[in-house]
Amino acid sequence: MHGFANPARFLRFARWLTPLLLGLGLVLAFGALAWGLFVVPPDQLQGQTVRIMFIHVPCAWLGMAGWSTIAVSSIVELVWRHPLSAIAARAAAVPGAAFTALCLITGSIWARPTWGTWWVWDGRLTSFLILLFLYFGYIALAGAAQRDAAAGGGASRVTAIFGLVGAINIPIINRSVVWWNSLHQPASITFGKSAIDPAFLWPLLVAALGFSCIFGGVVLARMRTLLAQIQAEARLRRKAMA
Repeated sequence: MHGFANPARFLRFARWLTPLLLGLGLVLAFGALAWGLFVVPPDQLQGQTVRIMFIHVPCAWLGMAGWSTIAVSSIVELVWRHPLSAIAARAAAVPGAAFTALCLITGSIWARPTWGTWWVWDGRLTSFLILLFLYFGYIALAGAAQRDAAAGGGASRVTAIFGLVGAINIPIINRSVVWWNSLHQPASITFGKSAIDPAFLWPLLVAALGFSCIFGGVVLARMRTLLAQIQAEARLRRKAMA
């Protein structure tokens, strides 16, 4: 883990991996969406609306994965003081929020013909909406910590603690359909089992892999951008003090 603590070493690694992940992710995602739109048959009960699944489900997974990345990076920052952990957490926040918003939007579109309404205060939907607000709070807090140079590590630690506290919502999202009476269907894919027909399952898994590669590529690209900003600010401070 500490092998990439050196920013120069990390940048050499990220320089070739970023376009690889983005390119592979776009190919897989668009291929899976074309597969889901034009090859997969309509669902027996939901008809054509089931095709929203190939965007909605990967976005839901990555919305939770984004905050899990923030939580793990926050632990690494607080315990091991890894120099890139805070940057990784900040880099994951914006794409994580974007996937969470896309999940809520596509879920509402899917709910209208299925449930007869755009929104209900269901346990799964409400906890996912809270996740989006948590992302907004984290992005604002991380931005304020970076702008406030006087706060330094203290503000960074507060941001990391917020990232850990917000992770409490992840198991709540996961178990919400079990704990509360829910309109949202229970998990269709669990460890070693799937309730989804293979005709839908395989393009769904390919879509999830494609969107995951895009997520990873965007996070690496944002980390490179944040590192460049930090290095530029450091050079400006050295010139101002000279």
